[in-house]
Amino acid sequence: MYYYLPHLREYVDAIFPNVIFGQQRTGVSLVMGIPTVKREKQNYLIDTLHSLLYQLSEEQKKDCIIIIFIAEVTVALKSLFEEWGLTKILPSFPREVQSGVLEVISPPASYYPDLSNLEKTLGDSEDRVRWRTKQNLDYSFLMLYAQPKGTFYLQLEDDIIAKPDYIESIKSFAAQQSQDWMVLEFSQLGFIGKLFKSEDLPLIVDFFLMFYKDKPIDWLIDHLLWVKVCNPEKDATHCEKEKSKLRIHAKPSLFQHMGIYSSLAGKIQNLKDKDFGKNLLYKAHNNPPAKLDTSLRIYQQYTLEKVYKGEDCFWASAPVAGDYIRFTFLNPLEVEKYLFRSGNLEHPGDKLFNTTVEVLPADETLRKELHYNGSKFNYPATKAGYLKIGAFENGIAEGSINKSIGRILAIRLSVTSDSPFWAILSEV
Repeated sequence: MYYYLPHLREYVDAIFPNVIFGQQRTGVSLVMGIPTVKREKQNYLIDTLHSLLYQLSEEQKKDCIIIIFIAEVTVALKSLFEEWGLTKILPSFPREVQSGVLEVISPPASYYPDLSNLEKTLGDSEDRVRWRTKQNLDYSFLMLYAQPKGTFYLQLEDDIIAKPDYIESIKSFAAQQSQDWMVLEFSQLGFIGKLFKSEDLPLIVDFFLMFYKDKPIDWLIDHLLWVKVCNPEKDATHCEKEKSKLRIHAKPSLFQHMGIYSSLAGKIQNLKDKDFGKNLLYKAHNNPPAKLDTSLRIYQQYTLEKVYKGEDCFWASAPVAGDYIRFTFLNPLEVEKYLFRSGNLEHPGDKLFNTTVEVLPADETLRKELHYNGSKFNYPATKAGYLKIGAFENGIAEGSINKSIGRILAIRLSVTSDSPFWAILSEV
């Protein structure tokens, strides 16, 4: 780095990141890197994190690290937190921050050379040349920081969604490869979803730093593969065949680009990966006949009936304390188990928080007894005779129902405090 970025010799600490929070976890299978910069109109980072952490098991969380790289040096970190919603990371993902799954770092301002007088190349404007040059330096810093932390490094962006099973799919695909490889691609787009062996990162970064002013990052990767395996005495077809042995594309894609507003000011990008397929936004079940009602304000056609019948998800504006969703059975039932899943693949942050699951016993005598004497079960009782049997955790409520309660007339989801997010039920 001192050779390719000679200005660093004047700044002793320029290659050491500011660690904003993190537990310095190492020894995992998968390290994910997410560079983020301030966008003019919209920030996608929190939704991206919700998507990456959606449905991950505790074992999977123990074996990965997500590094958020704040690639911005023109404003103070405090204002970054306030303006970008980075303050939401701690309250939204307290366990992940505490356990070391999530890290946030930023480079010192002195890491970057003077980017004001770059030579214009490839017919790009001065702004675009500066943007892609800085982006190459961002990737290089992030990769070298991540390199000693795990076996594989996965390059992502801050405006994507992931398939729920992406970690197992990546590990399985990597294990199936019979030949040596340099890049496994889990998205067709740009530099999203590119997997590298951590042991290869120093060589890759070395190449990036040699040509960081000349071309975009995805082009540089292609040139590196050319240098590794292409024979100048043979034709382009032979070259592509040899490169395909080092760069292997997995289908279907595991990551989809969702952002519209680029980090390059004024640029709109409607890129979509056709190999990603359609998003499964709800899960159908054969539920018993019931009357449904809710105090929530329903959004467009996403009604409670739709999710109950397994035709679509239920979507409503942000719940407030006292709101409810109620399922009243047409015939009282003995219910063994229940499952409610909130959020979905495209809107993983629209979960139910601070919401309890309550059941109304069909036995009227029992309800009166609960009203006057409190619960004789190990569940708290409401004045209306409902028993609080569970609650949502990380967007999911599931459990068994005590058989001694007998048949049930209704199940109610009760919101106990205001939520800053809208609410989706994707599975009942």
